[in-house]
Amino acid sequence: MRMLCASTLIGEFFVIGFAGLVAMQTSGLSDGTVWAVSGTAMVLSVLLCGMLGRPGGVQLGWLLQIGLVLSGFVVPMMFILGVVFGVLWWASVHFGGKVDEAKARFAAQETEAADPA
Repeated sequence: MRMLCASTLIGEFFVIGFAGLVAMQTSGLSDGTVWAVSGTAMVLSVLLCGMLGRPGGVQLGWLLQIGLVLSGFVVPMMFILGVVFGVLWWASVHFGGKVDEAKARFAAQETEAADPA
């Protein structure tokens, strides 16, 4: 699960950066405000990659997804991209968990086959 979620978060890192560039040109916000918000979200997306195995890491990822959708009020295209990344996040958590379960079952079968006693 961590690999899929981390891949989604790194993709979001770049999307947030590009959205910040768009917001600088199209919104009435100052450059400092745009980069304070965008930069914080970008740093959070990278830090979350390391927090995925810890309690609350996935939940913080969901908060980032909500923030991404809400950024559509500044850059309207982010409504669409936020939903797309929200679906990717759900898929990463859901299917990544299934892959982790399958790996654990496979490892248990390998251990059982190697130790027939």
